[in-house]
Amino acid sequence: MLQVEEALAAVLSAAAPARAAPRDVPLHEALGLVLAEDVRAPDPLPPFRASIKDGYAVVASDGPGEYPVITESRAGNDALGVVVAPGTVAYVTTGGPVPDGADAVVQVEDTEQVPAGADGSKRVRILVRAAEGQDIRNVGCDIEKDSIVLMSGEHIGPAEIGLLATVGVTTVKVYPRPTIAVFSTGDELVQPATATLSRGQIRDSNRAMLLAAAVQQKCKVVDLGIAQDTEESLKEHMDAALRSDADIILTSGGVSMGDRDLVKPCLAKMGKIHFEKIRMKPGKPLTFAEIVTQDTSKPSKTVLAFGLPGNPVSCMVCFNLFVSPAIRLLSGWSNPHLQRVHVRLSHPLREDPHRTEFHRAVIRWVLDDGSGRPGYIAESTGHQASSRLLSMKSANALLEVPSTGQILAAGTSIQAILISDVISYPSDKPPAASDTRPSHFAPSSKSISMDVPQFAASQDAEVKVAILTVSDTVSSGAGPDRSGPRAVSVVNSSSEKLGGATVVATAVVPDEVDKIKGILVQWSDVDHVNLILTLGGTGFTPRDVTPEATKSVIEKEAPGLTFVMLQESLKITPFAMLSRATAGIRGSTLIINMPGNPNAVAECMEALLPALKHALKQIKGDKREKHPRHTPHAAAAPVDQWERSYRAASAGSGRGCSCEP
Repeated sequence: MLQVEEALAAVLSAAAPARAAPRDVPLHEALGLVLAEDVRAPDPLPPFRASIKDGYAVVASDGPGEYPVITESRAGNDALGVVVAPGTVAYVTTGGPVPDGADAVVQVEDTEQVPAGADGSKRVRILVRAAEGQDIRNVGCDIEKDSIVLMSGEHIGPAEIGLLATVGVTTVKVYPRPTIAVFSTGDELVQPATATLSRGQIRDSNRAMLLAAAVQQKCKVVDLGIAQDTEESLKEHMDAALRSDADIILTSGGVSMGDRDLVKPCLAKMGKIHFEKIRMKPGKPLTFAEIVTQDTSKPSKTVLAFGLPGNPVSCMVCFNLFVSPAIRLLSGWSNPHLQRVHVRLSHPLREDPHRTEFHRAVIRWVLDDGSGRPGYIAESTGHQASSRLLSMKSANALLEVPSTGQILAAGTSIQAILISDVISYPSDKPPAASDTRPSHFAPSSKSISMDVPQFAASQDAEVKVAILTVSDTVSSGAGPDRSGPRAVSVVNSSSEKLGGATVVATAVVPDEVDKIKGILVQWSDVDHVNLILTLGGTGFTPRDVTPEATKSVIEKEAPGLTFVMLQESLKITPFAMLSRATAGIRGSTLIINMPGNPNAVAECMEALLPALKHALKQIKGDKREKHPRHTPHAAAAPVDQWERSYRAASAGSGRGCSCEP
């Protein structure tokens, strides 16, 4: 019998050369697929000098004064042939081309309308002195021509679809997802719709389960029904699977040691068997083979065949551990392995003395996992018989239990393989199973669960992000956490810009220095999170202590980050100047205090994105990371503009004070 690691290595080794050749697909069909080649921008973005705001294109050296408005340049209208000479200005809208001759834009809020001239021409009074380049996006400042916007191996999500559309790419080369043919074996099996079972009959659950699992992986599926326990029926179904152009064949049942277990002999005649037993529980009689098609009418191909056990739980566990990674590799994933996390047991667990057990469990994130620290805790789904499909119900992880025969005490740390999302529960205890579970220790009454989505970025992530909501209201249950979910969404949508970021932990704590410090130290020193975002607690009220807690744990300050956030927030509200947020580095972790307002979180993250990936690489000690090209800073606007800016933002956007600390 092979160990699990050896068997998985054999599967992936066979799957690598079986990957189909990349193909071109239209953009609307590319969602969720993996790029097979780099994508370069055919044009710069923006393709012209564009105004960042509604205002007036000016010659910066003219300074404040009254000027004639010689033209209007709106989005979609380039004011072709008009040159802004000294002593003149042009009206421009957000995104509109900046006319030749102008080298700055003064926003509308810093101007006043004046009566028209004697000839009826429009005039405007400029109230502030503009700096050269102010509020102008230069050609290619977002994307340079011929620069790589997406790299081979990247997963295409909604943001990537938008980026491809932005650069005019309507067809991309991707790895296709595999086609999977599924059939069950067994004379005892009948269709699920069968109303009355005869003696010895059971409804076929495995086929429906495997088809659903393959569809969940976005694969094309072929349902071949039920094969009888005869050589002829098995061969007929295998041939049908090969004719369907399947890349993977999944059978269930018929792989044990009975005289009617004929799947292994059938696979041995048709191809090469790599293994037929694994030292694991459940799932010992798993068979894996390669079949090379012999159809002379089309090129030969290698098909991966899995003879899965007939017991439903064994069947599903083997699908997760072996078939899922094979599907991912065929689909172009660079890292096909399922994600593993460390968890603490909420109750004692006995190890099997002979085989590694993959124990079905529900795991969740809590602030106190029984050791006085935050982390995952795991609770068994109950009786673990391989025929009992109820043990898979609600399970989001497989606990990898070693084979020493000992009893693992409650609180023991153990590895878990994620097979589904880590879901939230309305209370500290997960939904009860239909049988009696072992007793477990009581976690913190303020435990918070965490989302770990099963998508590509979470598997290949290089940047681990944790999000801490600091709020007495949310912590006590008196109000919902709106900022935390918004921050998770912002990080997920910006994953590639951050270098492959994934949110690995979220938590809520009250406005108390010790509790904030405890989480920051745990995430930095123990869990080695790369980026921690704290939300809230940065203002002037007596309970706002997030900056104090942060300063007590960081080793280096990073004031430039909070300066940029302040600049961005002041565009919305003057109350942003009341923020006391701080940012700094502890070990290899960057900690940033952010506002508690959900809109402000998104605005501040957008402002920081151009530098965060570079910063995180530097913290890791990557000496190869190059400094980004420096561009001159626009001069700061006078203080009195914030009053006008605030009035305009509040009246025009309807958002009001979205960036309060």
